[in-house]
Amino acid sequence: MKRRAFLKGSAAAVGGAAALGFDLRSARAELRELKISRTSETRSTCPYCSVSCGVIIHTLGDRAKNVTAAVVHVEGDPDHPINRGTLCPKGAALKDDINNPNRIKRPLVRKPGSDKWEEASWEEAIPRIARLIKDTRDRTFVAKNAVGQTVNRCPGLAWIGGCTDTNEFNYLQWRVITALGVPYRDSQARV
Repeated sequence: MKRRAFLKGSAAAVGGAAALGFDLRSARAELRELKISRTSETRSTCPYCSVSCGVIIHTLGDRAKNVTAAVVHVEGDPDHPINRGTLCPKGAALKDDINNPNRIKRPLVRKPGSDKWEEASWEEAIPRIARLIKDTRDRTFVAKNAVGQTVNRCPGLAWIGGCTDTNEFNYLQWRVITALGVPYRDSQARV
């Protein structure tokens, strides 16, 4: 069946249903406002792989100071040059990951000897991370290899970059980890 024939047949069926006395008011009542009509659109990048598909995140909330906006819909960005509005199953399920009650939103610390994770503030976490990196680098730094060649590396550290980071950020983090002597480094784009 061709498209034009299908449309003509559908129009005839609807007209015939109305002529036979079927009440279409309940069907018209179901036509309601779209759930995204009052939302704010935020364009972002899907965080799952190196393709970096564009997404539009629809949030509901009036953007007042003490109001938390709720994510109600996520869709592919039709204006994005990479995915042109399409999303894979993981990208399409992004809303469920954002609204997941088990999502970690604050730094967690497991203290030495403890078997549980505890919440920490960013003011505690950032200096602690810096201290642990410095201590690990000091403890595992190798200036020369077995032959006596200068290598200046720190095999006690590893680094993996994220696919949603900007090129500028990836460049800067690569420079920092190179300066630290980290030999085990990669980008999520290769995972």
